[in-house]
Amino acid sequence: MNGTGQDDGREHLAPVIPIFGGSVDVGRPTAGAERGRPAREPAAPQLDETSPAARAAAALDHAERTVALRALNAAHARDARDDARESMDEESVKLRERAEEALVRKLRSKALSVAESRAVLREHDLERETIDEIIDEFSDRGYIDDRTLAELLVTSGAERKGQGRVALARVLSQRGIPRDIAEEALSELPDDDAERALEFARSKAPGMTRLEPDTALRRLLGQLARRGYGGSVAMNAARAALREAGRGASGARSGVRFVDSE
Repeated sequence: MNGTGQDDGREHLAPVIPIFGGSVDVGRPTAGAERGRPAREPAAPQLDETSPAARAAAALDHAERTVALRALNAAHARDARDDARESMDEESVKLRERAEEALVRKLRSKALSVAESRAVLREHDLERETIDEIIDEFSDRGYIDDRTLAELLVTSGAERKGQGRVALARVLSQRGIPRDIAEEALSELPDDDAERALEFARSKAPGMTRLEPDTALRRLLGQLARRGYGGSVAMNAARAALREAGRGASGARSGVRFVDSE
């Protein structure tokens, strides 16, 4: 209200009565308010760096930074190992593919035994486990089969090349066929080495009719021996074939003459 007893419409604050004495000037703003800024908070008390609490806080902060740094380095190391492993695996895959392609090319030209196939794969510096995996895979698909190869070698050697049992066993061994499989294949061969030796000797004897008897016999025995025939089987076959060749010479004089022993 004004002096006339009328309310002028302005708000009036009740006077502040100090409890502990002194007076408060409510009409005077603070220094911060005078500049239009809020009053600043009082600064936090500074911790003495030499105090035990300060040293403990610093040590804890250093330990946390060390742990974080080690974790970061470990993560980087794992990433590097993963990258190296991925690169190595990719290279291993390419190496395996090249080895398989080389083996397929070999198999296209001729049948190979398991031992021969392993030798081809070892040329490509593969791990033993990888070689075993490839051999198993090719065997499952029928690309490699020692038993089938042994039967083929025995049949071909006996019928086409006139080889005897000894020579066939030697061929199977040279091709890396396991002994049990080789013996099984040879057991299927008819026991007629004498007949096969004579057949082979007959194919060679006509070309020796102009040689001296001892020379012709020695050469024919050598050829029979290289086919796996020896002993009495080779001797009987050579003499019989040379006699037949001498008698069958068409009008030409043969230098080879054998007389049957009584």
